[in-house]
Formats: sequence, structure tokens, C-alpha cells
Amino acid sequence: MSEIGIGIIGGGYMGKAHAVAMSAVGAVFNTTLRPRLEMVCASSAKSAETYRAAYGFARATDDWRVLVNDPKVEAIIIASPQTTHHDIALAAFAAKKPVLCEKPLGASLAESQAMVAAAEAAGVANMVGFNYIRTPASQYARALIAQGAIGQITWFRGEHTEDFLADPNLPANWRTSGMANGTMGDLAPHIINASLALMGPIASVMGVYETVHKSRPEGVVTNDDHAQFMCRFENGAMGQIYASRIATGRKMGYAYEITGTKGAIRFDQEDQNALWLYEMTGPEATRGFRKILTGPAHPDYLPFCQGPGHGTGYQDQIIIEARDFLRAIETGEAIWPTFRDGHAVNRVIAAVIASSDQGAWCDISSV
Repeated sequence: MSEIGIGIIGGGYMGKAHAVAMSAVGAVFNTTLRPRLEMVCASSAKSAETYRAAYGFARATDDWRVLVNDPKVEAIIIASPQTTHHDIALAAFAAKKPVLCEKPLGASLAESQAMVAAAEAAGVANMVGFNYIRTPASQYARALIAQGAIGQITWFRGEHTEDFLADPNLPANWRTSGMANGTMGDLAPHIINASLALMGPIASVMGVYETVHKSRPEGVVTNDDHAQFMCRFENGAMGQIYASRIATGRKMGYAYEITGTKGAIRFDQEDQNALWLYEMTGPEATRGFRKILTGPAHPDYLPFCQGPGHGTGYQDQIIIEARDFLRAIETGEAIWPTFRDGHAVNRVIAAVIASSDQGAWCDISSV
């Protein structure tokens, strides 16, 4: 085993999740590379020092350039707002350092394209933080589809719905300013990524986005509250995807339904340790969806717990992600989702926005 120095830019919600994951991943998965929390960066020296002490980093800084260029920082996690992703990633790749970047990949399609080019030119490990698709249940759903368990796929419905801005009296904040921080930039990438992972590439979209609460205390809202789109996948299947931050009552509504010629699958992240499977076999009277509780027989479950039905949680998804990132660094092999995969999600987002603006179907190839 050998150590690798980890630098994390951003110490808040996701910064903490990644710090905890890097502290735990060696014990959970017995990784060859063992992370060492070397440096954390935040927007002020005071907050950086707070995060350093809380998470166990060796050092702290309020300048991401210091972190990127420090020789003891050997791999970088970008957990800061998407408007900062581009410059940090390009500097890290120029220093030949692997990067795990939180979604979405940059603040625009042009930025993500530049980030892909820099990553591939540097030839180092690069990944995007799509954690939800890594649950044992969703990994098993991917396997079932690949095995043909539900036949030829004909239809996909996905959503990522939450209600953290459902109350119109909540004040404006950074999430309500700029399209990169709106629902299409913030929530939709996760369920679009799921659709690509489960179904394959999207060929075309017809979408619409909307700002429901156009003004809030302390400011005007300049991005979208919710969005929906129909799509046609390259395999011929039809699809429908909805994303919302004003879906009253939904806390983590990352959910999908997949229909095939021999069966169907349903999943809801609010019950993330269960997968619902329908198989068109046996007498009609006994057919029906059955609930499969995840356990040691499902992907990436056993390292966390030996008991079926005991379940994994949100933080465990990030630990699985950390394992994959370390493996990509160690082996030099690209592990999904790479920056190129993140860019594919951004292309779908751009196509949906173009479709809404034009009021017409938009081919992904045209974006």
C-alpha cells in the first residue's frame, strides 16, 4: 500500500462528503492507494482552517492555486461552485494531477469541452461526481438491463425532484442566479446521467424550462425552477425526464421507470435500498412487481455490511466513488464517468435549453 495526498477545494456540503469518503475508503475497500488528507481550500482563511480542523487535513488555504501547485497534493477533488470548475481543472491538468470534479462539469458547454480536452491531453485520471447511480440497486438495474432480463427497452421515465425552493418566501441566493445554478444545471444532470447509464445515448429532445417564482425576497430569480423534456434514445426507445427544485414534498426524488418487452424496473432514491422488478413470466394471476432489497449479492454492498436489507446510505455512494477514483489513478484506466461522460450530459442540457428557446425538437448532434 502507498499513500496519496488529497487536496479538496470546497469544504461545505460536498467537500465534507469527499473528505469523509477519502478517510474511509481504504478501510471499506482495502484500496492499494491510501488517501492522506493533505490540504483543504475554502473561500476564506478562517473557514478553511475550520474545515481543516474538523475533517483532519494537514493544512488549509484560501487560494486554490496554492493547493493545486503544492507538491504534496497529488490528486484533486473540486467541490466548489460550478463557475470555478474550469480554471481549477485546467490548472490541475497542467500540473499533471488527477481530478475528480463535482457535477456539472463547468458552467457552460464550452467550459466542459475545454475541460475534456485538457483532461485527455494530460493523460491523467479524470472523473465527474455522479454518485446516485452508484447505489447497489441502480448498479443492479444496469446489470439486469445489460443481461436482457426485461427484454428490449421501449420506454424510460426519469425525474430528479426536490422541494428546497418550493416556498416562494425563501430569499434569493446563489442558486437562484445564472442558468448554471438553476434546475437544469443543478438537479437535471444527475437524472440525465442515469438515463445515459441505463439506456445509452440520447438522439434528440423536445423540452421546456420555466421560472415559476420569478422574484423572491432579496432578489430576482434569473434561472429555472423546473424543466421537462421528451427524448428519443439512439436505441429507439422513447423517454421523458422531469427536474424540479419546487416539487413540494419531494426530498430526494431521483427516480426512474424502465419498460421492456419482457418486464419492467422501478427505482426511487428515497427508498434507495430497494429495486422493484416485474418479469413477464409465470401465470398472469401471480405476476406483479416484486421488491428486491439490496444485500451482499448486489454490487458494492458487501464491503459496507454483511446483512441483507440493512442498507447503504448517501455517504456510501461517495465512498464507492472514491474507490473508483483511486482505482483510475492506480491503473491508469479510464473509469466511468469520465470528463467526456460529463460533457455528454452537458450536451443534453444545452439541447433541452435550445429546444425550449426555439419551441422545436433539437438533435443532440447539433449541439
